[in-house]
Amino acid sequence: MTPASAPAARIRAWRFARQGLDGSLAGANAATVLERTGWSRSVAGAGPYLTLFARAGISRDAADAAVLKLQIHELPAVRGCTYVVPASDFRLALTLGDDFGSGDMAAARKLGVTDKEIDALCKAVLKALTGCVLTPDAVRDATGNASRSLGEEGKKKGLTTTLPLALGRLQTTGDIRRVPVNGRLDQQRYAYTRWTPNPRDGTTLTSADANAAIAARYFRWIGPATMKEFQWFSGLGVKVASDAVVKLQLQPISAGSDLLLPAAEMAALQSFKAPTKPHYALVSSLDTIVAARRTVIDLLDADDLERDVISDSSVKKIGRLMDLPSHAILDRGQLIGLWEFDTDANEIVFRLFSGKADAALKAKIAETQAYVCDQLGDARSFSLDSPKSRVPRIKSLRSK
Repeated sequence: MTPASAPAARIRAWRFARQGLDGSLAGANAATVLERTGWSRSVAGAGPYLTLFARAGISRDAADAAVLKLQIHELPAVRGCTYVVPASDFRLALTLGDDFGSGDMAAARKLGVTDKEIDALCKAVLKALTGCVLTPDAVRDATGNASRSLGEEGKKKGLTTTLPLALGRLQTTGDIRRVPVNGRLDQQRYAYTRWTPNPRDGTTLTSADANAAIAARYFRWIGPATMKEFQWFSGLGVKVASDAVVKLQLQPISAGSDLLLPAAEMAALQSFKAPTKPHYALVSSLDTIVAARRTVIDLLDADDLERDVISDSSVKKIGRLMDLPSHAILDRGQLIGLWEFDTDANEIVFRLFSGKADAALKAKIAETQAYVCDQLGDARSFSLDSPKSRVPRIKSLRSK
């Protein structure tokens, strides 16, 4: 294995520590974790829960309570994708989502839907949601003829009715918010309610200011990173992304490197000493430490790049993937193995790339297994991940 003092290993350990996976966030609340380490990608999987548990030992009940109290919330944000974000960033996340909500409306216009029609529907939805929480079906019933079917052509474009257009717009403007029907972040059943006060009321946050703000957060959360990685995360074009990072005074971490870090943080990186003893963490396949940069290769030791894994039901070399094929086992930021949850056996199934689990790793696996068993019931990666779909991955992990 690459020794912890080597440059690549030191960068991995630095990100591991900055992500709070080194135990430095133990006991912190959910909002603090997300402020310090980044917004958690939410796709109706266990990712947000595992993010909070791995860093601060936060229980599912505590996470759900934070959602109920609006200390954290699931919002449309960068690239129009949903993230669980802290209250301090509600306005920023929604502002960043502005430029990514027009795609569905553009498709709807080709089906004869007008902006005036959606404006009227938005007003009807707001009236229906005043003082109550309604499921989409209940909203449809309450708004009557204000929404309509878009027929077979609409179905082909993923737009069955006009109602989702209004619900999407009103979420981005901060007028309404989505409420998990059972209070959980890992399921895909939602109702809607008015958001009072609107987190965007009185905002003076411009698009340029928002881009600069997310750039500063991004490089603090996950730097050093490349400009290409920041552009992917933010969804910004080359020129706009370049403008967004100007005040950060980004510098390469070494001569010729495309990995950049704000000038103000360079001294801290240079003085950082990687731990010499193992420190383990079990994280989700969409954890910020990998998903924010969307690269797996930098997590791997050189000896592990050509290891075969099951990804999308086929065998692939892990070093060539952009996304993790399963949940990850990390040691000081290095990917040393993969894990899945077997709902039939009610246990974590894992495989290390080399060696055997020591006592500390066995304890960490047992701790995470108890959390999943007792509090989550499953640890699916995303909405379409199911016990049946992960059978090939589990079988592969069991084979030695």
